Amino acid sequence: MKTAEATIAGVDLLRALNWRYATKKFDATKKIDNETYETLEQAVRLAASSYGLQPWKFVVVTDPSVKNELVAASFNQPQPADCSHLVVISRVASLDEAYLDHYVEVTAQERSLTSEKKEAFKGMMAGFVKKTPQADKEVWSAKQCYIALGFLLSAAAMLGVDACPMEGFNKDAYDKILDLPAKGCNSMVLCALGYRSADDHYANLAKVRFPASETVLRI
Repeated sequence: MKTAEATIAGVDLLRALNWRYATKKFDATKKIDNETYETLEQAVRLAASSYGLQPWKFVVVTDPSVKNELVAASFNQPQPADCSHLVVISRVASLDEAYLDHYVEVTAQERSLTSEKKEAFKGMMAGFVKKTPQADKEVWSAKQCYIALGFLLSAAAMLGVDACPMEGFNKDAYDKILDLPAKGCNSMVLCALGYRSADDHYANLAKVRFPASETVLRI
């Protein structure tokens, strides 16, 4: 059995999370280097999901012209244009039996499952995929996308990369501009990544959180 080993000190983890804030103004001249971005991409791929089904696609936008076009679809917020990498976390449009079969095949290969174990594994999830109404699966998939967002925000903080989670955007416009339906997905939430501008006054504001006595219930 694998055992977890601490790879970061608790004080360093908390320092990174306290340093993080929703960046309102990015320095458009600063770009994330390839190695750092690759680490972030691998981190978000490792996000947890119910059943391990990973009902998401991460649409990474770096083309300046496309990023500029997305500003109007973001209610004129500047982050999509000024950030280094804009990650459009999107839900898979068709969580159907074909999707399940593909996931089971990948799992069987990675874990060297026998035919019997492979079928048992598929059977564990088949009822959910086949019987859950499409509208409910869309809600479920959206929730999984927010889990991935949390992973990405935390990973960025630990790497010293600024980020801004964004729900304020026109999803239909994003889907059209990025041609997401043709890619089998629909936009859910954004995460702009890059480095804060020196004159973003939000960076210097005190972080406001309720005390643990109000939010942590110990039983």
